[in-house]
Amino acid sequence: MTDDLIWKSAHELSELYRAKAISPVDVVEAALARLEQVEPKLNACVTVTDEQARAEARAAERRLLDDEDLPRLFGVPITVKDLTDTAGVRTTYGCVAYADHVPDADAIAWERLKAAGTIMLGKTTTPEFGFLGVTESKLTGSTGTPWDPSRNAGGSSGGAAASTAAGIAPLAWGSDGGGSIRVPSSVCGTVGVKPT
Repeated sequence: MTDDLIWKSAHELSELYRAKAISPVDVVEAALARLEQVEPKLNACVTVTDEQARAEARAAERRLLDDEDLPRLFGVPITVKDLTDTAGVRTTYGCVAYADHVPDADAIAWERLKAAGTIMLGKTTTPEFGFLGVTESKLTGSTGTPWDPSRNAGGSSGGAAASTAAGIAPLAWGSDGGGSIRVPSSVCGTVGVKPT
């Protein structure tokens, strides 16, 4: 794992891919190594999709070598809040009753992010159904900030903000109805945008 890969922005990765200066395989491996390094302290991920991410990175590398017309977020690692349905990948909504739930279909947001070329590293923690201003649940416990893991990352997209601030991925998908992106972003020191 090298810091020069895990701290690249989505834009920088996109430009480096197009210049064939780096490989999506190397980027995903660096991101997964970083996730493994920080996850025991942060508790930011509910489900890690490492094998899926590696397979998608290998497919992305082949596309890159074939000089295909690439989508804008091609090969960019991302984490996805566990309130977002992801077909074939466990989605718990932070709730013990849904601990083994695997949706059949993607939420529209995730469907669009996949079409834009992102590679999901895993699903991030959220309070049960996103109904708290901190990220903690009976299912996952508490999520800390990368700056001080003993302090809660805020909610309800706390796992998303913590994963970005810790260098796991340059992008994280969250959701925000009343501060759920903005609060964790401010607590973790990241940029968060509330969707329109």
